[in-house]
Amino acid sequence: MLISEFAKATGLPVDTIRFYVRKGLLNPERSAKGGSSPYQLFSADDVTTARMIRLQQSLGYTLGEIAALNEEYRAGEGSAARTAEVLRLQIGKLEEKQGQLEAALQFLRAKLEWVNAGKPDGEARPEFRC
Repeated sequence: MLISEFAKATGLPVDTIRFYVRKGLLNPERSAKGGSSPYQLFSADDVTTARMIRLQQSLGYTLGEIAALNEEYRAGEGSAARTAEVLRLQIGKLEEKQGQLEAALQFLRAKLEWVNAGKPDGEARPEFRC
């Protein structure tokens, strides 16, 4: 698929896709069409890769870490054991983030109750612990 189709399939802006290609995070095939600027052809695997990049970014991975994981996978070193290890790490990060979100929600709910009760002076204000 061409870059415009790829953008629709992934929900990514074209500029972001081009950035990922420049950084080596995506490696589309080059078409014979386009002369000195050959068309970039993206595959279904590239769609999966783009979604993984976005997920990894949301988990706090740097682009350098993402690039290293991608290179390892592309080099054939992405064995089932390594893939499982990476997935466990990502699950752990998500669970940690989930705990932080739960703590924030608990704080906000307690704060809302305190405000709705008229900010009683005798009650301790809720504390946020993360």
